[in-house]
This record gives sequence, structure tokens and C-alpha cells, in this order.
Amino acid sequence: MYKMKKIAFVLVALLGVVAMVSCNDTETYAEQRDREDAAISQFLRDSSITVITEDQFREQGYTTDLEENQFVLMQSSGVYMQIVRQGCGEKIKNGETVNVLCRFTERNLLTDSIQLTNTVLAFASIPEKMSVSNTNGTFRASFDSSSSLMYTFYDSTSVPSGWLIPFSYINVGRQSELDDEIAKVNLIVPSTQGQAHASSNVYPCYYTITYERGR
Repeated sequence: MYKMKKIAFVLVALLGVVAMVSCNDTETYAEQRDREDAAISQFLRDSSITVITEDQFREQGYTTDLEENQFVLMQSSGVYMQIVRQGCGEKIKNGETVNVLCRFTERNLLTDSIQLTNTVLAFASIPEKMSVSNTNGTFRASFDSSSSLMYTFYDSTSVPSGWLIPFSYINVGRQSELDDEIAKVNLIVPSTQGQAHASSNVYPCYYTITYERGR
């Protein structure tokens, strides 16, 4: 049964890949980065996104206005983040290591195509699982290779750095009441903060991710 699920994971991933980006041998890294920056800028315009600074984000109580379609630009990483729901429960404490369950959709912004998702009905009960630790505000994480779409497709347990940025601002809990909501964010992640394939081929991804505390 597990082998069938793993094969199904791969099939879903392959179906989600449309025109994957490959590097042009004649294109310099600087040119690839320029292309990536242009794709992000175009997405910001096309999506009518309002970019706010980290100072404004702090003044707003570390929230983003959804009516204004605000994303905060994290200067040190180049990641744009929108907090859709702060989430129930509490933040991951300093010195704590927890299992976090994620459902996500990954869109390649250069090809405007969904590459991976575990939000389809067939896999609703198989979220991405990662172990996350907090050391003095620095978060580290790794995927569980036994049940990970990201690991199956990209052959790495490394969690993209961009996925970790929200942990400083969201609660990671479980739904115990009907009105409890788990944390949800939207992220624009440049290649330098992304998964292995994005990093090597220099393309940005747009993610919608939910975070839920595992057992």
C-alpha cells in the first residue's frame, strides 16, 4: 500500500510539472537572476500586490492587510510573505523541536505553472511532514523522507529556507475547536531561498502553505 501511495505521489508531481525550466548554457548567472527578478516583478504587478516594508509590518502588529493584498518584503532573504491566518495555538518555543504538517501548492513563476501540490483530494490525509527546531529564533527543519512529496520529487530532506520565515510570526497549533484555524501563508520565494531544483535552475516559486502542529 505504501509503495502505491509513493508511486501515486510521483505521478501527481509529474502531472503538476509543466515546462520545467532548464538553464541555458550560454546564459550567465547574472542574466538568470535578472530573468528571475523580472518574473517576480511581473507577478507582483499582475496580482496587484501591495508591497510593505518590515517597519510597516512591525507597526501593523506583524500582520498583512488582506483587503490591500499586502505582502511584506523580508529584505535579508528577498522573500515576500503574506500572512493569511496567524493560526491557533502558540509559536514554536526557543529550544523546542516539533513535527509540523503542511499542505502546499508550489507554482513556478517563470512558467506560470503548478509544479507540486498535496492539496488534491486523494492526498488530503497525507500532508508534508517536517521536524522543526527553534534555536534562539533561528529555525531549522528537515522533511520526513517516508512521506514527503518534496523529498520524493527533489530527492532532498532539506526544507526551503523560505518556508521557515513564517515561523517567527505564526502560531503552530492544532484544531481543537470548530472555530480554530491553522496558520496559512502565501510566499514568493526566490531561488536562493527555494528548493534544490529552483536553486540550480534559478527560478522563483509562489507557495500557499498551511502549518499545523503534528503529534
